[in-house]
Amino acid sequence: MLALSRKENESIMIGNDIEITILEIKGEQVKLGITAPKSVPIYREEVYTQIKEANKEAASDTVQESLKKLFQ
Repeated sequence: MLALSRKENESIMIGNDIEITILEIKGEQVKLGITAPKSVPIYREEVYTQIKEANKEAASDTVQESLKKLFQ
């Protein structure tokens, strides 16, 4: 992991086309602005985890149902 220090209105670049800007710092909360191509999905970590789990569950259910139908 790379750890960087930034102040309000300072940015970091990821590659050539993703920019993360510190918009505001209030106490222990930091507000970020992210500029990225529309093709790059951006999620909060907890939402991303939920999506991954839902996809795993859906794929597992689909595979199991397909196998049941195949062997009937």
